[in-house]
Amino acid sequence: MNPWIVVGILAGLVIVATAIGLVARSRAGRVQEVRGLRFVKRVELDTDLPFGSMATFVQFSTEMCSRCPGTKALLVRTAESRPGVRYIEVDLTHRPDIASSFNVLQTPTTLVLDNSGAIAARIGGAPRPEAVRTALDIALRRDHGHYVI
Repeated sequence: MNPWIVVGILAGLVIVATAIGLVARSRAGRVQEVRGLRFVKRVELDTDLPFGSMATFVQFSTEMCSRCPGTKALLVRTAESRPGVRYIEVDLTHRPDIASSFNVLQTPTTLVLDNSGAIAARIGGAPRPEAVRTALDIALRRDHGHYVI
């Protein structure tokens, strides 16, 4: 085979892989407001911890997740600074049923629940502090996910 063709193919693969990586990186840690109401029950998360009276961060993690400890620190710090906000961690390492139920494809993934237990926002990947504040603001709004007539 012509060496220039091989070089061209390799260069094309590097460009495609780089583009995919850049797109994935740009989407990681972004907040998605959840429309419609999907209520979460503690039994679904296999936890006895109570939800917050104002909002709850639910972080899905695994034992091998390298970004989960940093995400936990950020979420705990944020929850401790706001009255009525709680943090709950759910380890999915041995619970693929929970991951499937909440469509978790990467860790960390964070759900932000409002005071009724409805999912208000979702963050896939390691969030930045401003993303956490935005997601919490969405959960604290009274009209999120509701269709006002």
